[in-house]
Amino acid sequence: MRRTAPFLAILISTATAATLYAQDTVARRLPPVVTVTRDVGRSSLDLPYAISSVRPDSVAPGQTHTLVEQTLALLPGVTVANRNNPSQDTRVSIRGFGARSAFGVRSIRVLRDGMPLTLPDGQTPIDYLDLESVGRVEAMLGTASALYGNASGGVIDLRSSNAPPGPFAVQGRAWGGSDSLRRYTALFGGNLGSASYQANIGRTATRGYRTYARQRLTNGFGRATATVAGTELALVGLGLDMPLAENPGALTRAQLDSNYRAADIQSVRKVARKVVHQMQVGVAARRPLLNDGELVVQGYGGTRSLYNPLTFAVVGVDRHLGGASVRATLPIGTGPVLHRVSAGADFQRLSDARKNWANCNAVATANASCPSTTVEKGILQLDQREIVSSTGPYVRDELEVGIVRASAGLRADNVTFQVRDAFLSDGRDDSGTRALRALSPMLGIAARLSPLHALYANVSSAFETPTTTELGNQADGSAGLNRDLKPQYSTTAESGAKGVALSRLQYDVAVFQTTVRDELIPFEIPGGNGRTYFRNAGRTRRRGVELQLAADVALPLGSATLVGSYALSQFRFADFRVGTNQYSGNAIPGIPEHVGQASATWRVRGAFLVTEGIAKSRVYVNDANAASAPAFTIVNLRTGVTALFGKPWLSPVIGAQNVFDRHYVGSVAVNASGATIAATKFYEPAPGRTWLFGLSAATSPW
Repeated sequence: MRRTAPFLAILISTATAATLYAQDTVARRLPPVVTVTRDVGRSSLDLPYAISSVRPDSVAPGQTHTLVEQTLALLPGVTVANRNNPSQDTRVSIRGFGARSAFGVRSIRVLRDGMPLTLPDGQTPIDYLDLESVGRVEAMLGTASALYGNASGGVIDLRSSNAPPGPFAVQGRAWGGSDSLRRYTALFGGNLGSASYQANIGRTATRGYRTYARQRLTNGFGRATATVAGTELALVGLGLDMPLAENPGALTRAQLDSNYRAADIQSVRKVARKVVHQMQVGVAARRPLLNDGELVVQGYGGTRSLYNPLTFAVVGVDRHLGGASVRATLPIGTGPVLHRVSAGADFQRLSDARKNWANCNAVATANASCPSTTVEKGILQLDQREIVSSTGPYVRDELEVGIVRASAGLRADNVTFQVRDAFLSDGRDDSGTRALRALSPMLGIAARLSPLHALYANVSSAFETPTTTELGNQADGSAGLNRDLKPQYSTTAESGAKGVALSRLQYDVAVFQTTVRDELIPFEIPGGNGRTYFRNAGRTRRRGVELQLAADVALPLGSATLVGSYALSQFRFADFRVGTNQYSGNAIPGIPEHVGQASATWRVRGAFLVTEGIAKSRVYVNDANAASAPAFTIVNLRTGVTALFGKPWLSPVIGAQNVFDRHYVGSVAVNASGATIAATKFYEPAPGRTWLFGLSAATSPW
């Protein structure tokens, strides 16, 4: 009971306040219309699966737009583990999918205004994900999102805010804070009749909370829309220039207890870091069809260059990516029975030119791998082109009869991995091809009990291939594609209820069970210098409950927005043996069993005060459950003014993250390897109390 107390306290306080005050309000909180469904915008009450939607700046204003955990806060079932390592992406997971990613975001699809950011092998680098203009986040939870294809344990779509009114507006934002944080952003945009545009560019520099965690980057985003002859056109682009992102690595428990700011000595000696340049551009066209249908066509492409010294090698990647999709939705039928049929297909291609060199930093004496000790890159160890292509046609039929909405869908995925080996001086050619295929069906039903209440249930499946890196990293040291590593397959049964009670109290509750066959499990080997490899587990079983409550509250002085969410995640190995070790019944590592979040925002006369609480239970660090990162609860505060002195529009903000200066672990390196548990580097510490100061100035309210 003691372990769950922080979660219950956060949730009960939010729910109680919402229940007491919501009865006094008159206006109703309308169900949101969502577009992440691959359909015409629909009310979430008509959909037979769990979908959550939040407006980050509206629910909790004063955000720096640099922290993924702020943008994705309060979404039940979505867990964010910030590694506080600028060289490693923040981990984002949905119902445990993606929680043990060693690099990038895994197992979920990430979109920006409907444009895929996830690669055909299922990996999403989010270091270039600009958060400045995100106005709404939509998340489809679980394998009901399988119509999006490979690695869709869930979908997150970041939708841009509306362009400012008027033909032209400009805004500047500046942030400063602890650990030498400096961020400067310029934004502009406007509306020109049937067209709109908006763009931003920002420069960020920080020393980082931990030793050896400096970062410098410039990122930007732009979006333009227009309606021409009844067709809606959209152009979206985003880019990143990050010349410095140091890698402080993970720590042992003794190192963690001694100094939360410490860096891994080996990471510092080998000068582990990354340099990234990336851009991606997409265009889309949408045209209404008949009364309630549409035709959507999309194309996108981009490049990424990565220079990534690691403790075991120096990695260089030059990437070209592209994709296209088409979807048509048509209403069919009249009278009491209505059909809405959607059919479409996705196409993606990724081409990586990858090279690995020996890392010669801190090498005292020249050797075969490092003929010179004065250069960083030693001899070439790998030179190959990795090509991944995917094709995914799908079809779905939605049936409406009275208060009942039924949905059935099917997607066919064909993902092909190809390696072209150019490193032939070792006397062998490791070129090869692997094709991985799957059919993913989904069936769901929703009952609209009243205009503001609905029940639903669904059964769905999903397919996830290993990424190119996972297929290429083989524990025996061989090159080429791992022929033994298989895709994982998931099947989920889910039911839930959602609606609006007491005039303004929005609720959403879901219960699910997912079985996974051949789950992809990361591991390290002794002497591997932290390199991650993957293997398949036999079977895993995931059972969970998710709850979200939200209310807008009228107070004697001002108003308040209250939001709370809670997720119970009982995820276990059902059948998993490694050598003589049997792990059946153990908790899947990297995933907290309890996660509670709450936010209260008080607004009065142009000022606001935000209080946020986050609580997570302990997180096991390996399959044996031999150690864990402790549970924690932290509180964040922000206060500011939305408009100062009238015009020009000014908005100062001051805030503190982790107000009570708790020492806690933000993320863990799952199944890291060491001589003993005590000597293994599992833990990635989170910052203590950090201060933030911001000021925005604009020509008009933004």
